[in-house]
Amino acid sequence: MANKEVKELLDAGVHFGHLTRKWNPNMAPYIYMERNGIHIINLYKTAAKLEDAVNALKKIVLSGRKVLFVATKKQAKDIVAEKASSVNMPYITERWPGGMLTNFVTIRKAVKKMAAIDRMKKDGTFETLSKKERLQVDRLRSKLEKNLGSISEMTRLPGAIFIVDTTREHIAVKEAKKLKIPIFAMVDTNCDPRDIDYVIPSNDDASKSISKILDLVTSAVSDGLSQRKIEKEAADEKDAVKMEQAAKGEESKVEDQKQKVDEKTSIEDSLKNDEAKSVENKKK
Repeated sequence: MANKEVKELLDAGVHFGHLTRKWNPNMAPYIYMERNGIHIINLYKTAAKLEDAVNALKKIVLSGRKVLFVATKKQAKDIVAEKASSVNMPYITERWPGGMLTNFVTIRKAVKKMAAIDRMKKDGTFETLSKKERLQVDRLRSKLEKNLGSISEMTRLPGAIFIVDTTREHIAVKEAKKLKIPIFAMVDTNCDPRDIDYVIPSNDDASKSISKILDLVTSAVSDGLSQRKIEKEAADEKDAVKMEQAAKGEESKVEDQKQKVDEKTSIEDSLKNDEAKSVENKKK
């Protein structure tokens, strides 16, 4: 990344780490210095790691897989929800549902239950319930919407998971690691980077820092989606041309067969005429 982009990261406060007494020794390679009892993150390393992560994410999105964004801390929730929604990606901003990845079938059942309640409201079944039952169903719907509403469109396991604060979201990290789902994460100086596939050393507490990193990440996701759309349209166009050529080939085959049949018929007719003439001549 260029110096200009490093300057942008600096302005966003991405370089501020945690208090030195709270640090994780495994983050030592990414720490530049200590100032006033706070670790300062090396932004050149952040920029390099961010570029690797962005390129990898683009490839995953280009393959047609989803990226699940996870951030349940107060200062990150709204930012993640907004940025993930802008690129039509699933996200978790409330409590991480245990077994979200490792027990995905059960989670999908809960999502289907939410869809079933919506159908009840549309077809009038909901109105046939008693007042108490309607209240219970509404409460269940609200609870499901709060926890799982943002992943209702996710019909299969994601191709990657992006996490803000791996210490807080340690269950998500464990589940993704168990299923070998690539983990991208904003990793602060108090976190352990060893379980993360794509480490982005950065300040995961300041909303400005989170917003800056997510801007770059979602921009890459958006580019991947656009590229996939272009490739899909080109492939569809190619298939249409092939089908058209195949149809023309079939038509020409039919015409050739018809011509052969006509030629055969005309030959048979001429032979019959010749036979008839020869018979007449013999009679004479």
